[in-house]
Amino acid sequence: MANDERLQTIRHSMAHVMAEAVLELFPGTKIAIGPAIENGFYYDFDLPRPLQDSDLEEITEHMRKIIESGVPFERREVTREEARKLFADQQYKLELLDAIPEGEAVSLYTQGNFTDLCRGPHVESTKELNKDAFKLLSIAGAYWRGKETNPMLTRIYGTAWTNPKELRLYMDHLADIEKRDHRKLGKELDLFSLHEEAGPGLVYWHPRGARVRLAIEDFWRQEHYKNGYEMVYTPHVGKSWLWETSGHLGFYKESMYPPMEMDNMDYYVKPMNCPFHIMIYQNSKKSYRDLPCRWAELGTVYRYEKAGALHGLMRVRGFTQDDAHLVVTPEQMDSEIMEVLRFSLYMLHSFGFNDIHAYISTKPAKSVGDKEKWDAATEALKKAVEKEGLAYDIDEGGGAFYGPKIDLKIKDAIGREWQLSTVQFDFNLPERFHMTFVDRDGAEKQPYMIHRALLGSIERFFGVLLEHYAGAFPPWLSPDQIAIIPVGENAFGYAKDLEKRLRQEGFRVVTDLSADRMNAKIRNAQKMKTPYMLIIGEKEMEGNLVSVRYRSGKQANGVRTEDFIAEVHGVIDRKEQV
Repeated sequence: MANDERLQTIRHSMAHVMAEAVLELFPGTKIAIGPAIENGFYYDFDLPRPLQDSDLEEITEHMRKIIESGVPFERREVTREEARKLFADQQYKLELLDAIPEGEAVSLYTQGNFTDLCRGPHVESTKELNKDAFKLLSIAGAYWRGKETNPMLTRIYGTAWTNPKELRLYMDHLADIEKRDHRKLGKELDLFSLHEEAGPGLVYWHPRGARVRLAIEDFWRQEHYKNGYEMVYTPHVGKSWLWETSGHLGFYKESMYPPMEMDNMDYYVKPMNCPFHIMIYQNSKKSYRDLPCRWAELGTVYRYEKAGALHGLMRVRGFTQDDAHLVVTPEQMDSEIMEVLRFSLYMLHSFGFNDIHAYISTKPAKSVGDKEKWDAATEALKKAVEKEGLAYDIDEGGGAFYGPKIDLKIKDAIGREWQLSTVQFDFNLPERFHMTFVDRDGAEKQPYMIHRALLGSIERFFGVLLEHYAGAFPPWLSPDQIAIIPVGENAFGYAKDLEKRLRQEGFRVVTDLSADRMNAKIRNAQKMKTPYMLIIGEKEMEGNLVSVRYRSGKQANGVRTEDFIAEVHGVIDRKEQV
């Protein structure tokens, strides 16, 4: 058995051991489901009382006793009637039993005093489970079968491994994730905040966070102009007919904010920018000579995500989409896709992401557009990925109903995968909005449309960047690139003049004129993860010098100011880390 399959079996078995322990410690508990998941397992319970974190210790000790007992996991098949009698007081298991298709075997697994409705597989005996290689991690709420109208259950998460060393490594990994949590860092570094009382899922950018965002957006705009795009700006609301025509009200209404009635018409805040870009396209007749149109917008959109799905910057209700739409002739399709993919990779590399994997999603069972168009578009995506030498997987049938797509996923500094760039064909909107262009033969034809996001959304991308760098952004992105630390009030005037000069060079600079001691000022700058700290004392003032303390801890004393300026410009221009 492959190692990952073995781990999944261990984790599934550990979920059953946990369920046995909970039933014995909390009589009257109703059990739901307990699968193995990535890096661990969970089980859902309907408990007689809420659990506290301290209860996890008691459950853990009871699980260890069960493991030490060395009881076997025994499988047997029963009739539905037998299973119904066995689980007569377990309503969730009865629901699961009813969901088993007719003709499919009903199997049970028993270990010790616990029997569960389960397909398996499991280990042969609890002897195969290591009592020192698992840990219960957390308690959460979970609706039965994921529906908000169903009862809220208590979910206990755990992790299990083959030996204590693997567990320690995983717990170290979790500690690293916690250290990098963008919500924690956002507060510590004074970058952004979220205010439930003012509206959940809506981001407030603080001055320091806004500086980073502005650096991202300035680079984004600059590179788009270099790559043949034009910028557009579009409204935040539109009449209902726009969303009826686009299909959003038919396919996406649950994720849209409710309408606002004005002038006896319904208006909706936009969940996407594409229909507005189409309005610009339709404003004048287009010829094949006008194509491709490449229009980009940092457009703020609003989507009504469920409250339970909101998560810091990663899942919000209002966000700025790094959006572009390309309107192309069929002949331009291959070259435009190749150029979009090249541009996507360039942008991701510029932000320090180099481990990138592509996923190509193909035609689903329900779709619009001719098979020939789908085949040609899918082939264009494959050619582009292969030309760039990217590793890729095919997600058969995973495309949207309106066209195939490429998703680019990056791995961050600790190996987590994040989906960022998307390149999506669309055969639906050009048809719905009757988009046309006049071809060389004088006939009106329908163009192809390509939706494209390089970074995804500014909010989510910012969160991924923040966690990737653990808050220590490379200097070109750092909110404060340089902190000036004068030693005593005698150096205040020189420090202010130096700040002015550095600002004129385009650097983001702060000067600490507080009454704190020098070491405290250095600690404060380090806490804010500032790349460069300039210590200014008598020697520096006399010689027009700076003493540089780098974020890494390296120090360079008596550096000519001009040399320091040139060094920082070089690091920023090359987008290097320090």
